[in-house]
Amino acid sequence: MLVKQISVFVQNEPGRLSQITRLMAENEIDIRSISISDTVDFGILRLIVNDPEKCERVLKENGFTVSITNVIAVGIADEPGSLSKVFALADDNGINVEYVYAFISHTTQDACIIMRVSDGEKAAKVLTDQGIKVLSAEDVYHF
Repeated sequence: MLVKQISVFVQNEPGRLSQITRLMAENEIDIRSISISDTVDFGILRLIVNDPEKCERVLKENGFTVSITNVIAVGIADEPGSLSKVFALADDNGINVEYVYAFISHTTQDACIIMRVSDGEKAAKVLTDQGIKVLSAEDVYHF
């Protein structure tokens, strides 16, 4: 139950994000979630989109350095303690959470947590076994 995340290396300069989002709009690629981390010279833009393969192709055709990474997506109640439970289960089972970002479902009002972890398959099993909803790629695209 892994989800494909697009990672884009971008120059840390004005206009780069608008160029990328314009390409997404022109190619009817829906951005479900977006995150950016930066340094002085460049940033890493992380995207969850409805069509990762098309997104990768469009960005590469326009000169961007792109990679696809497998992440897990977890649907949890948008309330205090829900995220803590997820992280505690990861910790208790020796799973390192490398980074995380989130969005709120427009249909259920639940939180969708996107996580890059040291072992996605193990994390999915541990969380599912404890009643945490691990989302499929299709779930995330329509969350």
